[in-house]
Amino acid sequence: MTVIMIILAVIGGATLSIQAAINGQLGSSVGVFKSAFLTFSVGALVTALLIFFFEPKQAVSLMDVPKWQLLGALCGVPYIVIMVLAVQRIGTAVATVAVILGQLAMSMLIDNFGWLNNEAIPFSVSRFGAVVCLSIALFFIYSSSKLQPEEN
Repeated sequence: MTVIMIILAVIGGATLSIQAAINGQLGSSVGVFKSAFLTFSVGALVTALLIFFFEPKQAVSLMDVPKWQLLGALCGVPYIVIMVLAVQRIGTAVATVAVILGQLAMSMLIDNFGWLNNEAIPFSVSRFGAVVCLSIALFFIYSSSKLQPEEN
């Protein structure tokens, strides 16, 4: 089951890169905020349909959970807006790796300190190595995207 979840997460990551590339193009055509609005509107509609047809009845409603847990919904807004802007300027690959580096760094802080009611998973040398490797990857991807082909 763990392998399946990892594969699904990789597929989810791939779809985020596709979304970023499409939204970057849409944002340059119609504007950043209209692009973000479309993303959230379509996402809300599709999610509402999924809830209506597939979500099993829950004992707890959204209004019954601790209110801080509802703040997670706001985290998608800066991501979408930033990606629409970033992809237009630095490209999909650089923007995506930068996002992953930000996710990795924050997730390690959350794990290490057990923030947001998560189980604490201590920071380690191998986890630090992963951050370093991803930082190096970002450097090389960014550097290679700045290389201009020579004119003959």
